[in-house]
Amino acid sequence: MNIYFAGSIRGGRGDAAVYAQLIDHLRAYGDVLTEHVGSPALTALDDDGLPDDALHEQDVAWLLESDVLVAEVSTPSLGVGYEIGRAVERGIKVLCLYRPQDGRRLSAMIGGCPDVTNVTYQSIEEAKATIDQFFRNVMFSEP
Repeated sequence: MNIYFAGSIRGGRGDAAVYAQLIDHLRAYGDVLTEHVGSPALTALDDDGLPDDALHEQDVAWLLESDVLVAEVSTPSLGVGYEIGRAVERGIKVLCLYRPQDGRRLSAMIGGCPDVTNVTYQSIEEAKATIDQFFRNVMFSEP
């Protein structure tokens, strides 16, 4: 199974360590095509050093190869929202993990989308349990 992990890059890298832990957990379910999102070396400014058009083409190609998209959406990101929208449009199953924070709310466009599984969590262990349940459901529902 191909997994597309989405997390904020240019919107802020404050959750990179969380992304790395989630990506590590996701590897039990398949190939994570976007492992670099969890890398501490990736900053909001360098984006792997590729020009924007090359990044877009690369990421969309990975997205279209994916069976599921798992997004950590606690840090708002235009790019992650775009990826979620493209995934929904293609019928790719989407899990969004959101950690509530003072002064922030999940976008209504994500939270209100019936084609997205939205789950709030407090701890990394809770997020991992949510991932496990999501993949049980995905694997059970596949023909």
